[in-house]
Amino acid sequence: QVQLVESGGGLVQAGGSLRLSCAASERTFSNKAMAWIRQAPGKERELVAAINWSGGTTYYTDSVKGRFTISRDNAKNTAYLQMNSLKPEDTAVYYCAARSSRFIATTLTYDYWGQGTQVTVAS
Repeated sequence: QVQLVESGGGLVQAGGSLRLSCAASERTFSNKAMAWIRQAPGKERELVAAINWSGGTTYYTDSVKGRFTISRDNAKNTAYLQMNSLKPEDTAVYYCAARSSRFIATTLTYDYWGQGTQVTVAS
């Protein structure tokens, strides 16, 4: 069972930056694709970004391209989401998720989820 713990959320002004971290409990972290998924109030969950096992392949939803960067450090069992130029519409609970595969999925088919961290962007 993989446990994922997110950190780094908070309140920021529009145009600001935050970096989310996701610490994984399992040594097989390096064999798993990782993703960040968000859910805004009253909206469905949305895949924001994903990264394959090596970091060589990434995916971003259109609304965050050029502003967010997903990365991972397999030596530290940690994934990151650097969020720049934040907008009020980025306000959501952000979940870290892992997949029992080295390869990313562009749907919400991830097997392990963290409890989420709140990101609030004030206008």
